[in-house]
Amino acid sequence: MDTIANCMSILNRECLADGRFRAGLAQHGPLAWSHEQVEQSFAQAWADRPSGPLWVFGYGSLIWNPMMPFDEHCNATLRGWHRSFCLRSISGRGTPAQPGRMLSLQAGGQVDGVALRVPADTCEQELRLLWTREMSSGTYVPLWHALELADGREAMAIVFVANAAHAQHDSDDTPATAAAAIASAQGAFGPNIDYLLRLHHAMAARGINDPYIEAVVAQTHAR
Repeated sequence: MDTIANCMSILNRECLADGRFRAGLAQHGPLAWSHEQVEQSFAQAWADRPSGPLWVFGYGSLIWNPMMPFDEHCNATLRGWHRSFCLRSISGRGTPAQPGRMLSLQAGGQVDGVALRVPADTCEQELRLLWTREMSSGTYVPLWHALELADGREAMAIVFVANAAHAQHDSDDTPATAAAAIASAQGAFGPNIDYLLRLHHAMAARGINDPYIEAVVAQTHAR
């Protein structure tokens, strides 16, 4: 438990910035990407960014723990993608011997989440920190994608979707399979079920319903 507590302490902005976050995860599971690969990915996304405000789309832990300042936040819909527990977690919420499951997005359908507008004067710095958090092992593919905000506006946001070519990707994302892993896995950031229940609570608080998440929660509780 002391090990988990120590790792939980690196899940903050300061440790994202000074390298302790990546170093801490590296102690509990292999990181697929080097610092240079992360930087190259960030540089490409930054070069491709659309004009206008920087928006970030949260559909998982970014809903309840964005760890970044924002000038505005509102519910939003991303069309063409849906939530999927297709990402095996071998460090943060699981181990190589007993992987947990983390959310990603797969093609098809739509997903309701939260759009965060990052302050213009710190947007590059904040996006770099986000890259350290989300892209340390290359399990996601970053995309600039249009969102429909709850008030009818449209915004271009950075979205992290599934990297189907990654070794941690699992094509079996059914509620039963996800629940079996989530119910028993535990990693550097604690029990996998905590992630699921925090997500479920945060979505409910914002009036967001996703039948897939409801099914995973129900089957996890049943175990």
